[in-house]
Amino acid sequence: MKQVTKGQWGGYDTYILHSRELEVTLLPRLGNNVISLYDLKEERQILRRPDESDQAFYMQKPYHFGIPLLIPPGRIRKGQFNYDGVNYQFDPNTTGDNHIHGLHRTQSWCVSDIEEDEEGCAVTTEFNTADDPRWMEQFPVPLKLEMTFRLQDARLRQILKVTHLGEHRIPFGIGYHTWFMLDGEPQRWNLTLPVESMYELSEELLPSGKLLPLGPLAPLNRGMHLQGTNLDTALRIGPQQPAEALLQRDDGYGFRYTADKEHFRHWVVYTKGPAEQFLCLEPYTWLPNAPNIPADSNFTGLIALDPGQTVELSTALEMIYPDR
Repeated sequence: MKQVTKGQWGGYDTYILHSRELEVTLLPRLGNNVISLYDLKEERQILRRPDESDQAFYMQKPYHFGIPLLIPPGRIRKGQFNYDGVNYQFDPNTTGDNHIHGLHRTQSWCVSDIEEDEEGCAVTTEFNTADDPRWMEQFPVPLKLEMTFRLQDARLRQILKVTHLGEHRIPFGIGYHTWFMLDGEPQRWNLTLPVESMYELSEELLPSGKLLPLGPLAPLNRGMHLQGTNLDTALRIGPQQPAEALLQRDDGYGFRYTADKEHFRHWVVYTKGPAEQFLCLEPYTWLPNAPNIPADSNFTGLIALDPGQTVELSTALEMIYPDR
């Protein structure tokens, strides 16, 4: 069944993409988040799904559920930075009067296209930042955002197209704060994440610009058990390594999460305290606090967008099923 249907969550329309393996629920009018990814074969929820009773919390911190889009990702010191002679001030919204996880929250996206064919189905949504006064106060640059979600069998692909509609060059970065469920069984899950080093972080979790050896996290490159881990860690992908995470259960079931290596150069791994219920795998294009780090874009991943320029950023999540 490769089709798109409509539903409701908290009084807002949802769009549900269907295949034989998965049901993907989008919430365009509240941040364009994937709020549910249900595995029909395993009969389990893959993501941390918000209940409708969570709506008040979701409205405050939507990045605690699903696959939220972060523009830009991570922290910015005091919410301040200068780029090409222009000063920017984002709202301080976390410890130390820093800013976290960007300007994209619960903005209303419009569905512009729905496709259904023999191979799969897709929904495309759009949002213009000029329609959000609070966004424009903090980042007074009009951007057109277009997101296509395509479901084909057991694979969900997200393609974000960003078009700069302003008049001067700007810094740009995105990330995804993807909440995978561990079902209270971290001892059954193993994470393989090809990375070469980790970033030194301050007490406020701001990168210093220095790289550190992986140390006890070196097993990530060959597979690391999640039992006993407690992570909020920024990691660097090596030049010859793929932007790919493999999360697998002890019975062979799991997920492959991939990103476009040209742009996604960093991972943040977050367990929300000792690993128990959740593992957040967060592919980032730029390093948190990127505009304030005295290093070039090859290090920080900062994307310089010129007027009229469009950049396309893709990620994909694919199921792995054990042979039975």
